Amino acid sequence: MKDFFSKLLTGMSLGIVVCLIPNALVGEILKLVIPYFPFFETVLNASVIVMSLLPVVIGIMAGIQFKLTPIQTCSVGLAAFIGSGVTTITEDGTITMAGIGTVINIGLTSALAILFVQFLGTRLKDWTLLAMPALTIFIPGLIGLAILPYIKNSSLLIGKGIMYLTDLQPVLMGALIAMIFSILIISPISTIGVATVVMLSGIGAGAANLGVCASGVGMCIASYRSNNFGTAIAHIASAKIQMRNFLMKPKIALPMILTATILGGLAGVFEIEGTPYSAGFGLAGFVGPLKYLDIVGWQMESIIISLTLFIGLPILLNLLFIKMFETKLKWVKSEDYKVNYE
Repeated sequence: MKDFFSKLLTGMSLGIVVCLIPNALVGEILKLVIPYFPFFETVLNASVIVMSLLPVVIGIMAGIQFKLTPIQTCSVGLAAFIGSGVTTITEDGTITMAGIGTVINIGLTSALAILFVQFLGTRLKDWTLLAMPALTIFIPGLIGLAILPYIKNSSLLIGKGIMYLTDLQPVLMGALIAMIFSILIISPISTIGVATVVMLSGIGAGAANLGVCASGVGMCIASYRSNNFGTAIAHIASAKIQMRNFLMKPKIALPMILTATILGGLAGVFEIEGTPYSAGFGLAGFVGPLKYLDIVGWQMESIIISLTLFIGLPILLNLLFIKMFETKLKWVKSEDYKVNYE
């Protein structure tokens, strides 16, 4: 069972990285240059479309982890897409595709589909090519679609809890929200999904963004010795790369959570603001600092605050806490952050 979830979470992590990093890296920057260079809008649209293909890619990545056949792997991807909630069909039959779907439900549907195709195995014989994709879509895919509303409601409960925290005084609220989002970004729960469901804005969104930033920067620093440079940098765009390692050994996130708590408190002190969209991205594509500067204006003071809270302090605090947990307390080691692509 542990091996099953380990492979599933690895597939989910890789799928999230593949689909979300392109937009995270260039999305906010392209929005600044498109008014002057309109042809870049095609690039932005391409990155947005790829994000909506997240369910399919997660299903395929999970299938690869389980060493499924090509037909089985594609069947899992299709089932995950059906159960994701990424599409809606209007009364006139128009199909719209938006967002990334409900990540938890994508994982659950993928798990059901994997178990289903493994159960079928070679039972279909010569009918495998014709019947397996259809059966996987119609059984685990539709089961995933059926449970989607309940999973969404569960996510909404989490969002309501976060909204409750926003009613507290700013410093404590900021610390708690940042801490929560620093954990959510390395869990199967979508920070973007939670933030948009509850329409998290203002200081709450700013604190959430700093929490995501703390985990991204911290995981980058902590994983550098066990992974190559490119993989380490990728953590800044999506700390979910460490989802499997975190769920197997939660204490590896303690340095990042402490960093997030401090940054979140400072978000309340300096009134760092954001939007539901920026709240879940952290430093990826500089979404957080650029959105903050867009809201408060590009004055020298706000630029210094932005550079300090989004880049300077996350690096310094994470270095401090990682060293403390590795050398002093010996609770974590660099090997705990190893990302396995095989």
